[in-house]
Parts: sequence; structure tokens; C-alpha cells
Amino acid sequence: MSKNRREIPRFDHPIIETHCHLDYLKERPLEDILLQSEQLNIERIITIAVAPDNLERVRQLSQMAPWIYGTQGIHPHEAETYNDEVEAEIRTHAGDTKIVAIGEIGLDYYYDHADHEVQRTVFRRQLQIACDCNKPVVIHSRDADDDMIEILREFEASLTRRGVIHSFTSGPGLARYALDQGWCLGFNGITTFNKAENVRDIVRMSPIEQILLETDAPFLTPVPYRGRENAPCYLPFVAEKIAEVKKLPLQQVIEQTYHNSLRTFFPAG
Repeated sequence: MSKNRREIPRFDHPIIETHCHLDYLKERPLEDILLQSEQLNIERIITIAVAPDNLERVRQLSQMAPWIYGTQGIHPHEAETYNDEVEAEIRTHAGDTKIVAIGEIGLDYYYDHADHEVQRTVFRRQLQIACDCNKPVVIHSRDADDDMIEILREFEASLTRRGVIHSFTSGPGLARYALDQGWCLGFNGITTFNKAENVRDIVRMSPIEQILLETDAPFLTPVPYRGRENAPCYLPFVAEKIAEVKKLPLQQVIEQTYHNSLRTFFPAG
């Protein structure tokens, strides 16, 4: 191990990984990653769907263990693959016991992987699924703040107030809108990056009662393990950074974000 890396801390209080992609992890056997996560007191893991070809795989992964859950949804990068058949599959399985949200859905104007108008149409269609099923949403938003707010306003009357804009890197306007709606913001290893002061500014303005911890593994590995594939086991480093930025006791951050996760995705406990 590099001298700049330290042992991953284990907290006495459980924590919840609210956003990762277990089917994208390649560096180590999945069984090893899950065992290490369990040993670190990561009580639940939510693995996120992003494309038509991994909707079923996410459902399969959610059956691997009682503490693994999933979502159903199509990422904005994949918006042009969305059709009636895909929508029917998402609707059919939105009510499955181990499916806790509709996502990852949203808008991404940073890359041109899908036409912007198509993205907006697909986003609206999936928000409607969430409304119809009374499910929380997991939202991806990048360089699309104004359109994101406009579309979310269209659904204010029918969307549940349980939801998250994950991997939040947007501006304070979208942050305030989401927080005013009672939603959470998800933060990950980006908070540990040297050049991510804009994200840490959003952490500072966000009530601890509306913050969720995530890794977005295998992406965005936090310091001090940058350069390795990310995994749920690195979640404690995100908790530590949130506590540092908000100048709060680490125990308070761990306990509050745990309850925030339950409230958002597991309201029955």
C-alpha cells in the first residue's frame, strides 16, 4: 500500500451506500467487494440501473443478498435507446420488493451522447413512472440546471418528496430548488478532490438532514485511493470529508446520513 494511503475506517454505526454500479466493478471479484463492505458495517447497498441492457442485471444483483437493493431507469446518456418496450419493463418491475427508486434518470448536456430534446422527453416519461408508482427518483444532472428545474417544476404536484440529485456538481440555484422541495443531494469522492471547491460549497450550504453518502463506484474514487477502481468500501472517506467540510462531529454525520437514506429509500425502515 502506498505510504499516502491509510486503512479504511470502520464505523460502529452502520452506513448505507446509496449509489453505485455493482455490475461495472471489474478490479476484484464482486463477492470479495461485498464481503469487505459488510465487514466495514455498510448495512445496505443500492446498485443503480442506467441502460436497457442492465435493467435485468440490476434486478439479479438485488437478489444476491438481503442487504442489496436496486433501481430501474435509463441514464440520459442512453436516452436514445428508450422506447415503449423499455418503459414497460421499468413499469413492470418498479414495484418489485428490492427495487427502491426510479433512476438513474435526468439530463446531461456536458456530453453529446443523446439529443437534448430526446433527453428531456425521456426524463419526463420516467418522472411520470415515478409519480404513478409513488417511487423516489435518483436524478443525474450535469450542465442542465435551468431545464432540470423547469421540468421538475412540472411534476411538483405529483412527485414524492423522497428523492436525490446524486453526485451533485451543479450550481447553487439547482441545489436550493432541490433542498426547498425536501429532496436530498448525494455527495461522493468528488468532495475529496483538490479542485472541487464548488462542490464543497454546496456541501456547506446543504443541511446535514438532506445529504446522502454515495460512491458512484466504480467511478470517482476518493482520496486517498484515487487511481484505483472505486468500490462501496471507500464510502467512509466520503463521510469523513462531509464532517470536515461542515465542521460537524463525524458521528453526527454518520448517524444523520444513515437516517436520511432510510427516509429516502426505505421509509418503512
